[in-house]
Amino acid sequence: MNKNSIFWTLVALVIGISLIYTFTGTENPELYQETIEAERERQFKFLKYNMESPLTEDQKQELDSLDFYPIDPSYKVRARMVPVANKRILEIPMTDGSIERYIRHSFAEFELAEKPVKLLLLQAEDETDLRNFFLAFADETSGEETYGGGRYLNLRQDGQSSITIDFNLAFNPYCAYNPDFACPIPPRENILEIPIKAGEKNYDK
Repeated sequence: MNKNSIFWTLVALVIGISLIYTFTGTENPELYQETIEAERERQFKFLKYNMESPLTEDQKQELDSLDFYPIDPSYKVRARMVPVANKRILEIPMTDGSIERYIRHSFAEFELAEKPVKLLLLQAEDETDLRNFFLAFADETSGEETYGGGRYLNLRQDGQSSITIDFNLAFNPYCAYNPDFACPIPPRENILEIPIKAGEKNYDK
């Protein structure tokens, strides 16, 4: 095989691998692991050092790590977005009894562990980027291995009618660290009857 043939064979191989990643949602496992670990490290540094951290100075001094489930790629899913028929304002109760307003935008529909799941995607009333969404959820780990008030994900629509949800990036609300902060309570549509053993666990005070 001449050099030109070898070159085009390698090009075809690279393109083929890229297409497999595109259509199956597969990605380099090592790169995926590094990406999640980097985000978790960023989260830790924010809580430990940032002036806007919900932690008190004493808590910052004591914090040496956050507790997470092992990274599991099966908790990264591609969901179909089904628009809510009436995108009305939903008043979400906060942990301090106040109310925060969100738009009921879409339902994210997908399968997890061979079970159908349907979650309500919310959008901040004043959101300027209409591809950004907020997901607050609770599951069977809530109040046990994870924070009882649920966990959050900030999501960005990455398809015409689809969105990627990676529960490995699920994080605790500020009130999980400090009760002086008020946090949105997950809507009833997002109370799951399955365990989500991915993302951040309980904060160890």
